[in-house]
Formats: sequence, structure tokens, C-alpha cells
Amino acid sequence: MEEPGQLKRALLDASAGAIAGGISRTVTSPLDVIKIRFQVQLEPTASWALIRRDLPGSSKYTGMFQATKEIFREEGLPGFWRGNVPALLMVMPYTAIQFAVLHKLKTFVSGSSKTADHINLSPYLSYISGALAGCAATVGSYPFDLLRTILASQGEPKIYPNMSSAIFDILRTRGFRGLYAGLSPTLVEIIPYAGLQFGTYDTFKRWCMAWNNLRSSSISSTTGDSLSSFQLFICGLAAGTCAKLVCHPLDVVKKRFQIEGLQRHPKYGARVEQCAYRNLFDALHRILKSEGWHGLYKGIVPSTIKAAPAGAVTFVAYEFTSFLLQPNPDFHFYFPSHLLHNSFFSLDF
Repeated sequence: MEEPGQLKRALLDASAGAIAGGISRTVTSPLDVIKIRFQVQLEPTASWALIRRDLPGSSKYTGMFQATKEIFREEGLPGFWRGNVPALLMVMPYTAIQFAVLHKLKTFVSGSSKTADHINLSPYLSYISGALAGCAATVGSYPFDLLRTILASQGEPKIYPNMSSAIFDILRTRGFRGLYAGLSPTLVEIIPYAGLQFGTYDTFKRWCMAWNNLRSSSISSTTGDSLSSFQLFICGLAAGTCAKLVCHPLDVVKKRFQIEGLQRHPKYGARVEQCAYRNLFDALHRILKSEGWHGLYKGIVPSTIKAAPAGAVTFVAYEFTSFLLQPNPDFHFYFPSHLLHNSFFSLDF
């Protein structure tokens, strides 16, 4: 049975995490929109790649600065927040489900519901717990992720004027299964991504604690088991970056499956045709063959750049929200590892 204090802590963390995730998603939406535009563009997204003879020579977006100017010129400021509504609707259930499942799994494997005891879990158990929690959260919030990608990728003129029109068209052309297009590569992605994110995060925390203990032993008799807010942020940023670099090709494949067969204005280049890829491995092979290694890492620059402000905004928003929800002078601030990264993000999220 969950202890009353732990249940209250879980509800507080889920609520504060959802609010913090929503704020972070809104603040970093411009980078997310640019990332998605790069990922769904079949043509090269870097000017240096255009000189290759085996790749098409006409690209809508050829770099972050050029893409930023182009989106602002054609769509104005609102263009940088396309798809933000379904993104907000996604991050709240995702965060709540992820935290609840992660806490339950760590409680089960550690035999204790106390969060302080979860730090002693082995990296392997942290990896498995994080991966399973990520899978559960992804399945529960996936349709919103699909809608976010579709709306953020369409540009001007709009194919879908709002979220409801996109939902009805998907149901009409793809059926209910269309709301989960790309789920398979997403689950394949979330296992190593969430596992690496949580596993490396716990590893970085242990390293920081060992360093704190080593430093404090030479100064006083106190131990350095507690980590500063800055150390938590650095651990989260490092873990998130490692996970992104390893798993980004799978995120590109997911985006391609999500927009497969959907209408796209000709000025944005070739569209992903219906049944363009048979499965995950076929998609990886075809992208690698037609677009090169660069194709598998389209959008990696804005995705990596987003990690720092997303983590910082999430951290500050979470701390402030926690204080508002529980203004207790005896309240000891605790920031759960999964909320340090935007994931949706997530999985870029």
C-alpha cells in the first residue's frame, strides 16, 4: 500500500511536472518546429550537402538561421508555435503516466516507496524502469504527438486549419489506426532513449555524489550526498544529450511514418508517399541510401540546442510550481530525474 505521504508526493510531482512540461514546451516550441520541418524534408537540410551530385538540389530549408528567417517571413511569429496545442495536450498525460509508472516500478524493484531509496538501484534496473515508464507514457499520449507533428510540419498555406480537421482527415483516410501511425518505431526508440536517459542520469548523479563526498571529506566531516540544483541540471542535460545523439535516427523515422501519405504544399519539396516504407529497417535503409547519413540526423542541431533551455525552463517552472502547490516551510525540494528533460519529449519527445 502506498504511504499517504508518498501518494501526496506523487500527485504533487505529477501535477507540477505536467505544468512545468507545458511551460517548457511552449517556450522551446520554435526550436521544435524547426526540428520537425528538417526531419520531414526529404531534400538536404544543410547547404554543404547540396553540392553532392547524388542528392536533390532544391531545398526549402538549408540551415537553422535560413529556416528561422523563412518561417518568420512566410508565417510570422505564430508559425513558430504550430502544433503547440496538441503538444501541450500530450505533455500533461505523458508526464503524469511516466512519473506514476516509474515510481511504481522503482518501488517494486527496490522494495521501498521512499524516493531516497531509489537512488541505490543498479544502472540496469534504472534503465529498465525508465524504458517501461517511457513506453507506457508514449502509448497513452501518442495521438497528440502525431497531431503535433502534422500541424508543425505543414507551414503555409495550411492543409489543416486546426486540430479537429486533422483528426477527421486522419480517421477518414487512415482509420483509427492512423492515429497511431509510427507507433512501432516510436516504441523501438523509447526503449533505448528512455533507458539511456534514466540510466545515464542516475550514473551521472552517482558520479556527482562521489565527487561531492570526496570534496567534502577534505573540508569537513559532512557528506556530500545532496546535489545542488545546478548539478542536477548538468546531469540531466548530459544524459538527455547522450540519449538524443544515439536515438535521433529513430526519431526521424518516426516523423516520416507520422506524415506518410498526408498532403503537403509543393513548395516544401517532395512529400512522403503512402506506404513509402515497409517497416523500420526499410525506412532506415531507404533514408540512408537516398539522403545519406546526414538524412538520419536531420534536425539534430535544433534538437540538441533545445535541450539546455528546455531543461532549465522545466527545472525553474517545476520548482516554482511545487512551491505554489505546497507552500510548506518544511518542504524539502526534490526534483525527479524524468522531469529534467523535455522529452516529449520528448522523445523530443
